[in-house]
Amino acid sequence: MMDKVFNVDEYIGKAPEEYRGKLDQLRGLIKKCAPNALEKISYGMPYYHYQGRLAYFAYFKNHIGLYIPPPIIENHKEELVNYKISVSAIHFPLDNELPDKLIKKLIKARMKWNEKLK
Repeated sequence: MMDKVFNVDEYIGKAPEEYRGKLDQLRGLIKKCAPNALEKISYGMPYYHYQGRLAYFAYFKNHIGLYIPPPIIENHKEELVNYKISVSAIHFPLDNELPDKLIKKLIKARMKWNEKLK
């Protein structure tokens, strides 16, 4: 794993070059949906806070993981059949394009969920 990082620019900058474009893309999608979300590092990963936990992401050997707290993934599992998923994680294979529209839909769904909890 990588050395400790203190912000998302540093996280992406220390990632292997072949990951950086997709990490920037994913970051941009989250920030476009939630421009007022707090961006920081939590558990060694980029983290976004919008009226509660919104999303995390991280890179791994063969995929980029997007972590969205429950129940969002369960609520959209029919749209996620092409991806490895768990209760709070989606694995996007490195050799595929990121599904921009789907990612934005999931982030917006979590934002609405968090707004209902307030």
